[in-house]
Amino acid sequence: MNRPLRITIVTQNLAHNLNQVKKFAKDQKVWAVVKANAYGHGIESCIKGFHLADGLALLDLIHVKELRRLGWTKKLLLLEGLFSQAEIPEVIEAGCDIVLHQIQQLDWLEQFVLTQTESGASLLKERVEIWLKLNSGMNRLGFKSAEYGVVYNHLNQMGFKVHHLTHFANADDLQNQIAPTVAQQWEVFGHTTRFMEGDRSSANSAALLNHSEVHADWVRPGIMLYGASPSGRFEDIASANLKPAMFLTSEIIAVQEIHCNDTVGYGSQFKATKNTRVGVVACGYADGYPRHAKEGTPVWVQANASEPGGIVGIIGRVSMDMLTIDLTSMPSVGVGASVELWGEHVPIDDVALASGTVGYELMCAIAPRVKFETI
Repeated sequence: MNRPLRITIVTQNLAHNLNQVKKFAKDQKVWAVVKANAYGHGIESCIKGFHLADGLALLDLIHVKELRRLGWTKKLLLLEGLFSQAEIPEVIEAGCDIVLHQIQQLDWLEQFVLTQTESGASLLKERVEIWLKLNSGMNRLGFKSAEYGVVYNHLNQMGFKVHHLTHFANADDLQNQIAPTVAQQWEVFGHTTRFMEGDRSSANSAALLNHSEVHADWVRPGIMLYGASPSGRFEDIASANLKPAMFLTSEIIAVQEIHCNDTVGYGSQFKATKNTRVGVVACGYADGYPRHAKEGTPVWVQANASEPGGIVGIIGRVSMDMLTIDLTSMPSVGVGASVELWGEHVPIDDVALASGTVGYELMCAIAPRVKFETI
């Protein structure tokens, strides 16, 4: 397939971002979060980029197995734990830690221990450590404070090694005013677990960047490892020295010269107020580019080999396979010119903001038909 659209993953930039995380975290260990196929960057890419992480955190056993097959020997953590009792033998074989966030998961562990031989039950407790999740205010997963201690004691009596985990709802609130605040959740977490043995983990990307007081023993960065902002605003990470790891690039495949009052694309959404050069780019919503990108959404265009590139804006409606840009300010640009939809020159957060979404979604929404390469 010769279509010029491609995703390029730069593993050197993943490694750079992990190094920046370590500077923020100082003495804390790092779970690099690689759920959703490493935020769309690919499991193999994260093996290369995050090889200095202390562990990788994800959701699916299929990716756990893939990481082990690819040679990852350090810790793995299943962030949503078990989805059925039948997964326990696979978890033991993979030797990964699991989050325990609801009572049925505890029942599955107990039933497994009771129905296995002594050696089988012992193998589970030796190879699988439990991260007990506290619902400190986000109200998605986890045990409330009043029942947390009971579950912790039960796991201890069963012989498991138990650690403690919670998740912040509003760590990207720089004023720390949206309830529940980081301070409020941290107080609940500290009060609930203060006399309990085990490591603690609480800080996601936003807390890592904005709240050094809650880093605990293990941090769990996600989006910042991939060079994007947890708040959705690029300016909030502009001073963090992070680098984009995903580059979406294509080429101009046609140029139209239109006159004042001519329209462009479906619905004639764009109407020219002057003579306009229109560049047609091989990228559309079937590739994962947001259909609702507003007029003016930035695209970087390389003028030619001897001239610097520049930012232009989208005009008209994004269609299935193409989008159109205003090339009036770049008269030398023609068919075959390179464009960057997001990456080094156009932060993915800026595209997302102009499209009413967040960088997370764009990273994870790239279609299988887009050529994918890792360097």
